[in-house]
Amino acid sequence: MAEKKKPKNTAELVETLCRRVIEDAGYFLWDVDFYKEGADYNLLVTIENKDRSRPIDLNDCEKVTRLINPILDEADPIEESYYLEVSSAGLERELKRPEHFAAFLGEKAEVRLFAPQNGKKVFRGILQSYENQTLSLKMENGEILTAQREKIAKVTTVAPDFE
Repeated sequence: MAEKKKPKNTAELVETLCRRVIEDAGYFLWDVDFYKEGADYNLLVTIENKDRSRPIDLNDCEKVTRLINPILDEADPIEESYYLEVSSAGLERELKRPEHFAAFLGEKAEVRLFAPQNGKKVFRGILQSYENQTLSLKMENGEILTAQREKIAKVTTVAPDFE
């Protein structure tokens, strides 16, 4: 029998506890983040609709909050008192996991590197691929940026220009 992978941190534990109920309700669990801000601990759960054509609204966030609150109360995975926030992943969202990159292939993205490449640390273009921890981004001038994941500080989607 295959052994289940143990969560490494609080965010992974909450994700493991809540993923199924969120997905069964018609949403995609985008990310979970547990962080301290000032004296407060915050648990941020970001979601999107499985049907990406319909944006997340306040009713969706309230529904998911009501679904996961009892799970979190019963499992009590967080020792500290914390604030729970359920939010839309938003138009400009961070891409962290392979499934995030797969969902946005062919879309505009911004890549921030830890160290400059060709004298620049920030690149914008169309996300071409993400395989084996290697990202390819096609810039407007036709050049291709290829970067290993460990060299990338952050990748975010770029919101469409509505002008």
